[in-house]
Amino acid sequence: MLAYDIQGSGPGVVLLPGIGGTATGTWETLLADLAAEHTVVLADLPGSGRSPLPVGPLEAGAVADQVVATARRAGLSDFVIAGTSLGAAVAVKVAARHPHRVRGLFTLSGFARPRTALWLSLEMWASLHARHDDELSDFLTSLSFSEDYLAAQTPEAARSLTARLAASAPGTAQQIAFALGIDVRGDLAAVTAPTLVVAAAGDQFVAPEHSVELAVGIPGARLAAVRGGHAAAFEEPGRTLEILTGFLRDVHRPHPELSPTDTVRWPTAPGPRFLPTVPAPRHPHER
Repeated sequence: MLAYDIQGSGPGVVLLPGIGGTATGTWETLLADLAAEHTVVLADLPGSGRSPLPVGPLEAGAVADQVVATARRAGLSDFVIAGTSLGAAVAVKVAARHPHRVRGLFTLSGFARPRTALWLSLEMWASLHARHDDELSDFLTSLSFSEDYLAAQTPEAARSLTARLAASAPGTAQQIAFALGIDVRGDLAAVTAPTLVVAAAGDQFVAPEHSVELAVGIPGARLAAVRGGHAAAFEEPGRTLEILTGFLRDVHRPHPELSPTDTVRWPTAPGPRFLPTVPAPRHPHER
């Protein structure tokens, strides 16, 4: 069972963090507004916060099942799941394996598998972490925020924020190994819940092309983008919240033709529908 916290009341939303962070720390800029109208379950991945690590390596299906078990223990029979970074890949797995539990899927700066640049960054993170290298903080800071955001911060302020978002959790090494080996591309077509994929245009860690790959693979998925870097919830909290709450309203809007147990389906199109935000990220195969 994963450790979790609950805030608010209303329709269920499960929030997942990325590597090394807690759900509360990752999503804190949006929590007060989300909890005003939703039951928000903040679930920490194995090895973060109070969530224990299993014996052996982390496995996507097992972690996804833990997320659902945690949501049910928190009192949610169904929910929208939102994940960022590695948490987005886990969220995809949850939606594919438990379609009757998931009312909607929201990903932010997510990926289906680590493409080469992300893979190299994860390898570097693992190496610096294993050596307890003093340069790790600077390395993570450079990946977490956009160039424009960093230019407006002092080095000390940027490092302090990085320490809050990507703390050295007990399971950081295992989570990095999990991210290096994860590949949910085979699960994308099995996602039936309404899906909104959000890329961060200035993301220097998980490039926007990863979000395009998710949106192309999930039937009927919509694709949006925000300005800012990997920690978009901190750089662009207002716009990120606007996009997420708009998605939640769409998912929970009453549909008279459906019974209460039916799941809302968005029309399937040949490719992802781009929402009018900042310029859409490129398709991975475009030059």
